[in-house]
Amino acid sequence: MKSLQHTPLTTVTLAVDFRGMTTIGQTPAGLRRIAPVTGGTFAGERLNGTVLGGADWVINRPDGTMVIDVRLTLQTDDGATIYLTYQGHFLAQPEAMARFSKGALLDPAEYSLAIIARFECGDPRYSWLNDVVAVGTGEQTATGPIYSIFEIG
Repeated sequence: MKSLQHTPLTTVTLAVDFRGMTTIGQTPAGLRRIAPVTGGTFAGERLNGTVLGGADWVINRPDGTMVIDVRLTLQTDDGATIYLTYQGHFLAQPEAMARFSKGALLDPAEYSLAIIARFECGDPRYSWLNDVVAVGTGEQTATGPIYSIFEIG
C-alpha cells in the first residue's frame, strides 16, 4: 500500500476579532457565530504574503464539536490575490470545550484542530494552486489560530 505523500505548503497565522464576533443564535445545526478575520500572514517555500481579511462561520454543534468554515482573501508578496477556503473541526473533551468557550487557551494536547483547504487563483503564476489538494492542522493562540497546511500528492 502506498503511503500518503505530503509536502508543507504554507503556515497561515490569523488575526481574529473575537470581540467583533456576531452571534446568529441557536439554529437546527447548533449555535451559529461569525468571527471576523482582520488580517494575518502566510509563509512557505512557494507561498508567502498577507491575509487581507475574511471570516469564520462557526457552528457549535450539540454534540460538542465546533465546526469551522473559513473564507479568506490572501495577497502574495508579489501581488497575486488568492481565495482560500477551508472547513474542519475543533474537537476536545467536554471539560476542555467548556473552558475554551469561556476564552481559555487550551494545551495543544487537549484538542484536535483539522482542516481541508482549497485555493483559487486567476494569476498565472499561481494557477497551480487551483489543483492543489490540501489538509492542515491548527493551533489555538490568544489572537487567532495558526494553521500548518500541507499539499497532498
